[in-house]
Amino acid sequence: MKLNYDYFYDWTKANLNINLDGYKEKQLQRRIASVMKNAGAVTLEDYSRKIQKDPAVKQQFLDYITINVTDFFRNQDIFEEFEKQMLVLSAEFPAMKIWSAACSTGAEAYSMAMILDKHKMRTSDKILATDIDDTILKRAKLGVYKTHEMKNVSATDRNSYFEEKEGNYHLKSNIKNNVQFKKHDLIADKFGKGFHIIVCRNVTIYFKNEVKEELYQKFSDSLVPGGLFFTGATEAIYSPEVYGLKKVSAFIYEKM
Repeated sequence: MKLNYDYFYDWTKANLNINLDGYKEKQLQRRIASVMKNAGAVTLEDYSRKIQKDPAVKQQFLDYITINVTDFFRNQDIFEEFEKQMLVLSAEFPAMKIWSAACSTGAEAYSMAMILDKHKMRTSDKILATDIDDTILKRAKLGVYKTHEMKNVSATDRNSYFEEKEGNYHLKSNIKNNVQFKKHDLIADKFGKGFHIIVCRNVTIYFKNEVKEELYQKFSDSLVPGGLFFTGATEAIYSPEVYGLKKVSAFIYEKM
């Protein structure tokens, strides 16, 4: 049976305020077909009705489509280099404005907050952390993580920044309070300006090339000259100068 993806894209835009047009088509359709089957639906019309009626089905769809996967200090060797670049940047900009885009559970925003605290670096405001998924943002605001989510957090950082309660790790308030979470759609919503650091990792790989290129330009336009853009470990920008960027390290780019 041929699935009516055009109908479903229009339905998600109208009812969930999610624009799926920018995603890589074959990859996205495989994901939709898989999660639809898991929900026991045969057609996308039937699946849309299930999403509307059952909050659990809706959340499963959002989790599966919006790729809620992240870690503290993800790709540790790359993140250590990013930490060094943050230190260099802080010498030039004593009060930095920072954005963690598509932040998922908040791990990368909180990773930066820990780095800022350790090195006594200052921000002009709280770290902005944004995502398209309301439910994942609520979880990020709680700052509570399971043991397997802590694999890259050193024992020193666990002791300094977390409290263990009933098998979970709760972020201490001084780190939580330095991050502000907001809903934001990378494709549909406007970008802010004047950022010294933007982190958006392991997200653009899911988008069509023309959407990816547009996002890179918008991220560049949002940075101050000398600001840093940090991408995922599978998201090398092969012609960064096209977007007014230059490579300073693996997956780290500076606004020219």
